Amino acid sequence: MYICAELSRERAVATETELDRLLDGLEAAGERTRLRLLAVCAEGEWTVSELVEVLGQSQPRVSRHLRLLSEAGLLERFREGSWVFYRRASRGPGAALARALAGLLPTDDPTLALDRARLAAVREARRGRIEQWFDGRAAEWDSERDLAAEGSRVESVLSRLFAETRPASLLDIGTGTGRMLEVLGPFVGEALGVDVSHRMLALARANLDRAGLRHCSVRHADMYRLPLADSSFAAVTLHQVLHFADDPRQVLAEARRVLEPGGLLVVVDLAAHDREELRSERRHRRLGFSDEEMAAWFGELGLIARPPFRLPGRELTSVVWSALAPGRQPGRVRAGAPRVAA
Repeated sequence: MYICAELSRERAVATETELDRLLDGLEAAGERTRLRLLAVCAEGEWTVSELVEVLGQSQPRVSRHLRLLSEAGLLERFREGSWVFYRRASRGPGAALARALAGLLPTDDPTLALDRARLAAVREARRGRIEQWFDGRAAEWDSERDLAAEGSRVESVLSRLFAETRPASLLDIGTGTGRMLEVLGPFVGEALGVDVSHRMLALARANLDRAGLRHCSVRHADMYRLPLADSSFAAVTLHQVLHFADDPRQVLAEARRVLEPGGLLVVVDLAAHDREELRSERRHRRLGFSDEEMAAWFGELGLIARPPFRLPGRELTSVVWSALAPGRQPGRVRAGAPRVAA
């Protein structure tokens, strides 16, 4: 009887704790501004100043609401240099409640519609500035070679990886001048590079033509909304792209969407660092990424992470993260038959 009573008491305590957590979350969300913040933070990761611009309220007021939502586990808060980002919780006890509440918000509410419009304006203005910055540097652009590992070292790692896998098709997101298509083209069946900068794409076309890579092409496309079918590529690469993204997870989600079952996703980017000046000098949005953050994103997207490969550079470290989509092995190019046109 004593043991049964103790077990019943422990179950009651556990249930009470879960119930209290739910009530705390509902109390935190039960205010108009906080529901608006929850809706906006479901659309990516944002700084306080951006959220202030969207909601049209003072920074102290917005910061107080963000603190309450974060303490309740409905939002994730993370600091990176002098910037603090907020996004809807993707894991932890408040994640399920945050998703459920966001799903209950009315889509035709005029206040939420205005928030969405302001958010779109903030997003487009930022992306426009980045695109303009890239256009102005297209001729001399060559990623982060002067800061991180020498490009030849990264390219050697990628070449070995693709020589082993030889995927039938490759999508290079944020292709820039098409350098990854030049490097990996000999090991794939067909390849497509996408970018938002027209000047970059013009250079990429010239480079691919000069290299005789007739099976490689490029097109203008938004990496957040790829005009491509689901499960349409055996491999996807993102080379020094994510640190410019205002929503890195959404970019990865798009890459995952177009990846075939059994396909390979490869992300090359900077390890987490503290070079704050790169935000103003080179339009970096994120100061690199940690292995834990990348592995968490891969897991949330249903990808099987593989051990990362680190390449220390002069000032910063480049990391090659890769993951596989579950499922059958995708099509491969016959080994020993490089795809370079005469």
